[in-house]
Amino acid sequence: MALSCCIIAHNEADRIERCIRAARTVADEVVVVDSGSTDDTVEKAKSLGANVFFNAWDGYGPQKRYAEDCASNDWILNLDADEVLSPELAREIAALMHSPEGLLPAYRFRQVTVYPGQQRPRLWADFHNYVRLYDRRRVRFRVSRVHDTVDTGKYPVGQLDGIALHYSWRTIHHVRTKLERYTDLQAKELKKPGWQILARLPFEYPLLFFRYYILRRNFTGGLMGLRIAHETAVARTRRLIKIARQQRAQV
Repeated sequence: MALSCCIIAHNEADRIERCIRAARTVADEVVVVDSGSTDDTVEKAKSLGANVFFNAWDGYGPQKRYAEDCASNDWILNLDADEVLSPELAREIAALMHSPEGLLPAYRFRQVTVYPGQQRPRLWADFHNYVRLYDRRRVRFRVSRVHDTVDTGKYPVGQLDGIALHYSWRTIHHVRTKLERYTDLQAKELKKPGWQILARLPFEYPLLFFRYYILRRNFTGGLMGLRIAHETAVARTRRLIKIARQQRAQV
């Protein structure tokens, strides 16, 4: 089966090259949808053989659906510009594409977090496990501006063993600004009763810090892990305030 890799990007000139190079080991086509980069993201992607399209940003779901529509093939490998296929995952995907008779409609694989300045994941690194390889004729990304997940309905979903390395943040400052933008989007889409926001607010930071530092195992990351857990808990606590302000503005 022919495979298209779809990547959405904005000012990713420093990271998109290794994403595309790894994707090209398995994909027949690389599609990059740029939302108005002011660096040389577009030029770099084109120089690596990617088909580049422009689409104004309207949230994660709409942008990824636009990328799906730009692809020439029905089988989609969806990556962010800060994700890099491991050789093991690339070989696993290639084997699936060479055995089309047994393919499920969709497959999950893990995106394992790599800290800023590091090349490999820390001990017991946290990860997301999302559907990122799928047949667009049967499953597609949700329309949601915030939740960039594939709606698989009642279709069976396979699990791949290989991982992608997720270089989500460049610096601690980037952690902060990225979370700020994301919670801004969430505040526009999420709705919560006022009483619930007031009830949750005193407990939100300690509970979230526990979640990210202990349950997500950032305690294995030393000082960097502590700072990331703190920044995440602060941003998600501020999200409640943003939601309340957004709802008051709409009244």
